Amino acid sequence: MTVTFWGQEFKVNIFIGCIGGFLIAIVSSMFGFGGGPFMTPLLAVGLGLPMYLVVGSSLLAIFFNTVVGSMRHYQFGNFDGTFFLIMFIPAILAGFVAPQIAKRISPLWVKRVAVVGLLILASQLLGLI
Repeated sequence: MTVTFWGQEFKVNIFIGCIGGFLIAIVSSMFGFGGGPFMTPLLAVGLGLPMYLVVGSSLLAIFFNTVVGSMRHYQFGNFDGTFFLIMFIPAILAGFVAPQIAKRISPLWVKRVAVVGLLILASQLLGLI
């Protein structure tokens, strides 16, 4: 399948994307963690998409999860509207700015930053830091 984004075309193997996404969804549901840290490498390495496109896709997925989670917390009375607005506006701006920055720097550096971020996240989840 060919995907066109901002005038650039990318060839994507839809079979690898569907099978990989399905397996990540099953494993993350079984163990109770988000699949984002695994979807990013799938999109970047498995499908060969550039990091600026992968980052934007991840932010879009996070956006919908955040909206649904915020609605549920509001229903349960665990919602801080001020904090939500403080975090919502920068998140939307980051969705527009981050892909532009990532597009202008070397894809290798974007991947290195992503790896460092994932290692920090893994270390925190494992209680190492």
